Amino acid sequence: MNPKVEFTVTFINSWFDPPKAKEAAFAMIDKGADVMYAERFGVSDAAKERGKLAIGNVINTQDKYPDTVVASALWNMEPTIDTRDQGGQGRQRSRPRTTATYSMMKHKGIELAPLGTFEKKVPADVVSKVRAKERRSSTASST
Repeated sequence: MNPKVEFTVTFINSWFDPPKAKEAAFAMIDKGADVMYAERFGVSDAAKERGKLAIGNVINTQDKYPDTVVASALWNMEPTIDTRDQGGQGRQRSRPRTTATYSMMKHKGIELAPLGTFEKKVPADVVSKVRAKERRSSTASST
């Protein structure tokens, strides 16, 4: 890993606009970005066209970009929704309750998608560290 890595964030002011996301990604690549973090489509399209790598977000898109999307951070909203539903059934809540923690790995609210075509390309020590983190989070959720 590179401790001197620099992050650049661009907002497209839309929840879903692949053409606008692609345009923003091209601008970032033109300024030197070499790995993109892609909220769905558009960004991965730009990365693919320019020969860059991307990390997916929310859904697994590697099947559409097998040589571009290394991995995807998947959001599973079910733990948050289930907790929200359980907290409101049959009684009044006296104060609002934060459910954001249920979107964390230890509650299975987030997970890493299978590496697919990158399984053999990601260094074994990195895969081991990720698997160890997943195991720790899994153990934490069952205690």
